[in-house]
Amino acid sequence: MGAVSCEAGSERAVRCGEGKAMRVFQIGAAGGVGRRLAPLLIARGDEVTGMIRDPAQEETVRATGAVPLAGDLVEDSVDELARRLRGHDAVVFSAGAHGTGMDRTTAIDGKGLEKAADAAVRAGVPRFVLVSVFPDAGRGREPVEGFEHYMRVKKTADVHLTGTGLDWLIVRPGTLLDEPGTGRVSAGPAIEYGDVPRDDVAAFIDAALHEPALNHAIVELTTGETPVAEAVARLATLTGRRPS
Repeated sequence: MGAVSCEAGSERAVRCGEGKAMRVFQIGAAGGVGRRLAPLLIARGDEVTGMIRDPAQEETVRATGAVPLAGDLVEDSVDELARRLRGHDAVVFSAGAHGTGMDRTTAIDGKGLEKAADAAVRAGVPRFVLVSVFPDAGRGREPVEGFEHYMRVKKTADVHLTGTGLDWLIVRPGTLLDEPGTGRVSAGPAIEYGDVPRDDVAAFIDAALHEPALNHAIVELTTGETPVAEAVARLATLTGRRPS
């Protein structure tokens, strides 16, 4: 079964953000962005499933209000992932190897993303949001083999997602901070590099998921002066697809 479009004005768009609660599947639910995003979605009335590989993450995910679901991005086949995704309206992928080695980076940030995207297509899940990396990350530092590999893998993953039939959105945040968010961002197809609190990345994804016209777009994101909701609405008119 192929993915069904979330394009604004379509019948399916009602389940992808226009006037009805969504069922969102998180990959990376226990991570810094994932555990901040789930409560925002749930506050809207959405249902959130958080996939966990390690049973120790169950309580972390449950504390966000999401429903934990055992799964393994590396070991599961595309068919197994598709069975877990079936019935959801959107996938948010914020998983990563987080410096645990090049092989893990390839398996999670690279092949894992590819499998998740292919599984979403197979399961008929239309919307897919990927938290990627700002192309200027690490600029000015001495090149490190592991980091260069990470950047190559992330770029290849982005390319793979854009080649699917999904209503994809790629968010490339600047340097991630744990300090409280401001609710204001700078967002666009190409902006200057900077920092951004994880709170504000989660807030941006929350708003973007519920704006079906913002799809087939790559968005760079840093701290700025524009309220998150306004930034999403502006991007939807500039880069999103609207019905003729």
